[in-house]
Amino acid sequence: MFRKIRAGLSLFKQALVGNASINYTEGSIARATFLLSVPMILEMAMESVFAIVDIFFVAGLGAEAVATVGLTEAVISLLYAVAIGLSMAATALVARRIGENNPQAAAVVAGQAIWVGLAVSVLVGVFGFFYAGRILTLMGADAAVLATGETYTRIMFSGSFTIVFLFLNNAIFRGAGDASIAMRALILANGINIVLDPVLIYGWGPFPEMGLTGAAVATNIGRGVGVAYQLYYLCAHNRRIRLALSDLVLRLTIVRQLLRISVGGIAQFLIATASWVFLMRLVSNFGNEAVAGYTIAIRVIIFVILPSWGLSNAVATLVGQNLGAGKPDRAERTVWQVVGYNVTYMLLVALVLIFFPVWVMGFFSQDPDVVASGIQSLRILSYGFVFLAIGSVVTQAFNGAGDTMTPTWINGFSFWLVQIPLAWSLAMAAGWGAEGVYWSIFIGDMTMGIIGTYLFMRGSWKRRSV
Repeated sequence: MFRKIRAGLSLFKQALVGNASINYTEGSIARATFLLSVPMILEMAMESVFAIVDIFFVAGLGAEAVATVGLTEAVISLLYAVAIGLSMAATALVARRIGENNPQAAAVVAGQAIWVGLAVSVLVGVFGFFYAGRILTLMGADAAVLATGETYTRIMFSGSFTIVFLFLNNAIFRGAGDASIAMRALILANGINIVLDPVLIYGWGPFPEMGLTGAAVATNIGRGVGVAYQLYYLCAHNRRIRLALSDLVLRLTIVRQLLRISVGGIAQFLIATASWVFLMRLVSNFGNEAVAGYTIAIRVIIFVILPSWGLSNAVATLVGQNLGAGKPDRAERTVWQVVGYNVTYMLLVALVLIFFPVWVMGFFSQDPDVVASGIQSLRILSYGFVFLAIGSVVTQAFNGAGDTMTPTWINGFSFWLVQIPLAWSLAMAAGWGAEGVYWSIFIGDMTMGIIGTYLFMRGSWKRRSV
């Protein structure tokens, strides 16, 4: 027994430290999944910590400040969609080249991805800097929220390059199978954010009291340091992938290939996140307390389901590398094995949120209206966690294979033909209020899981070439 415990601890340490000599296309599928998913789960957990830490400290500034964060994040989620879509293309191409035992070609892909990320960051940053107030107004912010949060929104958009490159660089590392670097970059970024958030928001010690603006400054400093750490390891160390100056020479053929795969990925997440923007706009019709409660609930859910996304990201890498190595059957077995892990985890989380939502919400707010809204959304959204667990794994299997269009159609149907019309009908026409929005999310997740599973079982993704 002690020997098994020591072996388990040794494997866990190996997952955290990373090992450039591991071949993920051979040997035990469970071992390969564990070595990749542990750092990816921790990476996703660290990403969600940004949201939890910010909302925890901002909650002390009042409902208007929390509403500002929620409305801003709803719009910035569109940028997340673009960053994640680009990341899916980078992961798919890097994983294929690594699976083909061609790390030099993988480094060239990484260099071209950096150029694409830079272009996106400049466009979004300039737009957000000049139109921050208008963005909040379009999202339904009242005068109090606008007065509190315009500077916060401007800073968050201006620092958008930190979001894009955190996602993009980590996608490169994940595609190469070096997920431990991605994990450590986010641990560093989060550590800085956790320290700076209360210091800059409330003016601890010699620092000025910046209020909500301090949260934006802290987050961007933390993410910026994380990006610097990523670039250091990407350029200066001989890991699975190493970026040289020659890899940064613009190669339009590869850029077009990245963009072609990214189109499906970006559209896929734009569809999903744009639907979230619409849902947030619907919830804003029912007051700042409803928005604040829903925002807190969403942050909590993001925290608990991002480890699930970490498992799904491991599937993308494993599918890509196994297809590159000519092993489609092993890729399929990996997907079903991870589905089992993910369903088990999400079911346990759902039970906690369904039976103990009062304790969870009480940790963030004492406002009875905010807490009531948050409890309601936590319970209803948790009912769909099992479907979400299945859907996220099979979706990432498609993405890892380079087939980003199939998940796009799945999301388009589930969110815009099912979830959005239902949300408006239940919340506004039927008079259910914010509760109608929450039920529509549950039904949308259920639809996505069922359709995704059916299309995955057809097997066309195995024949995808990139």
